Amino acid sequence: MNSKITRNIMEIFAITLVAFFMVPLVLVVFNAAKGNNEIIASPLSAPQNWMNLVDNVVNIWNNPNIRYSQALFNSVIVTFFSLAGITISSAMAAWVLVRTKTKVSMAIFMMFVAAMVIPFQVVMFPMVKWFGIVQSWIGIPMLRSYFGIIIAYMGFGSSLSIFMFHGFMKSIPLDIEEAAYIDGCSKFKTFFLIVLPILKPIYVTILILNGIWIWNDFLLPMLLLGKGTPVQTIPLAVNNFAGAFVTSYDLLMTAILMALIPVVFFFISAQKYIIKGMVEGSVK
Repeated sequence: MNSKITRNIMEIFAITLVAFFMVPLVLVVFNAAKGNNEIIASPLSAPQNWMNLVDNVVNIWNNPNIRYSQALFNSVIVTFFSLAGITISSAMAAWVLVRTKTKVSMAIFMMFVAAMVIPFQVVMFPMVKWFGIVQSWIGIPMLRSYFGIIIAYMGFGSSLSIFMFHGFMKSIPLDIEEAAYIDGCSKFKTFFLIVLPILKPIYVTILILNGIWIWNDFLLPMLLLGKGTPVQTIPLAVNNFAGAFVTSYDLLMTAILMALIPVVFFFISAQKYIIKGMVEGSVK
């Protein structure tokens, strides 16, 4: 009886917690379907005309000052290539660190783990300064460019990714790789044809975690891309609706909703791999 009461209490608590976290999302949906005056008058009520949402979406898409379609394209490019770089390089690095049983490999792994606890705010200004120096030395555009921000995301995302890949790979039997070597596979083929397919659960988990972070990130694009440049991601474009004196709340809420939709669908389509990928690597 006590266990049943405890379970009911936990279920009520969980439902309350979910409702609490869903309130902001519901308010964004409601206010995205309102006009600016209606939001100011009653921000917590349901919209009177849901067709306002379509009008707001059209206004944002056709706004020449915001260039939302270009920002969407920029976010897709940055997110795609950053994820590709983070996952492939981190998986290869973790594989080498797991299979190389030396003190040097352990020291390198511990350096990646230690980097996880360093706050971004500590290194953000030295990073921007260093990117400017590299750009002046070798001529590669590191600021206001796709290349610079993708490199930055690869650097900041590699520590956690290597840590998660490392834990998962320790559960992969070495006999599988040795059998591939006996059959004539090189290290390159062994990794991409044997090891990488086994990493699918943790690979998808890392894609989701880093993808949500990169898609929604504001501070790093603000530092490396700046405002008013052609390379603007969606968070920077959304920020353009909030001015110093006038804020278009209707367009701001609609822009936030439009930015949420892709990452929500991405999360829902692959969410079954999150817990599976994070738990399986801890078995061994």
